[in-house]
Amino acid sequence: MSNTPTVPTVYTIGYQQHRTPSTLIDALRGAGVRRLVDVRELPLSRRRGFSKTGLAASLAEAGIEYEHVRELGNPKPYRQLYRAGRVKEGMQRYHAHLHNGSYGALVKLSETLEAVPTCLLCFEAAHNECHRAVIVGALEARCDQLAVVHLE
Repeated sequence: MSNTPTVPTVYTIGYQQHRTPSTLIDALRGAGVRRLVDVRELPLSRRRGFSKTGLAASLAEAGIEYEHVRELGNPKPYRQLYRAGRVKEGMQRYHAHLHNGSYGALVKLSETLEAVPTCLLCFEAAHNECHRAVIVGALEARCDQLAVVHLE
């Protein structure tokens, strides 16, 4: 048995490139993820199986815990900035939002990362064009060590 401390890892994934929950679940399983934290403000999707209830059921069947953290969701006005190509401004606004009203949820999340391999989920495939990047940056600032893996 090794006495080397393990570095907590947070994974991120967008479901934009996944046509079905099963391909998303395959990616999560392949990485060893055991908990998915949905960071969409409203966990709804036009894509079958990606809304909160259906996704949670599919994940449960796969042995992956589902948790929706609305406080870490990106409010609509800031999402619209991202969609309009104003990503930097969207990130700045979301960063302020995160540190003004949702920081407690971030702290709680950061305190659980060592316990279970966790992945943050949103829609956007590109993590650097999504508010997940801001969440990860805030987690890195809170945690002494944190490994980050962006899944596809």
